[in-house]
Amino acid sequence: MITYGRVHSKKELHQILALQRKNLPMAISQLEREREGFVTVVHTFEMLEKMNDACPHLIAKSQGQVVGYALCMHPKFAEDIEVLRPMFKEINALFPKVVDYMAMGQICIEKKYRKKGIFRMLYRTMLDVLRPEYSTIITEVDSTNERSLQAHYAIGFKNLNVYRSGNREWQIVELS
Repeated sequence: MITYGRVHSKKELHQILALQRKNLPMAISQLEREREGFVTVVHTFEMLEKMNDACPHLIAKSQGQVVGYALCMHPKFAEDIEVLRPMFKEINALFPKVVDYMAMGQICIEKKYRKKGIFRMLYRTMLDVLRPEYSTIITEVDSTNERSLQAHYAIGFKNLNVYRSGNREWQIVELS
């Protein structure tokens, strides 16, 4: 049985980081990156905790273990993670007056739990708990991460913009 909720403990934050490490590009093969997708940002425990203090992250758990997560990244952290600075700059250019969005900082599902609807439920739960304070969720996906792009579009994300940063192409997408 999978349960969904918000992060309430340091133990859950550590479990998120362990799952993140297993899905970074350097931890998986090229073939696995193409088939299963990957995560880009490496968070420190301190940053993950600060983000959680501002807006608790969403998690999926099975038997007490985090098997999926969706990180809430309040725009006030726009300058804190270098690889995400260009995304926030692009969002601000697209929507100079929009202040009621939450950036989804990263989503990841444990391999053996994929294709069970967890991705969709994490986003549905995220929308439910963030409304009415935040009207939309905005994130970016590396254009080479076809699996992630397909998953985002399948649950209703719309493309807002495509841009280049750091020799990579990124797609900014929105769910409202």
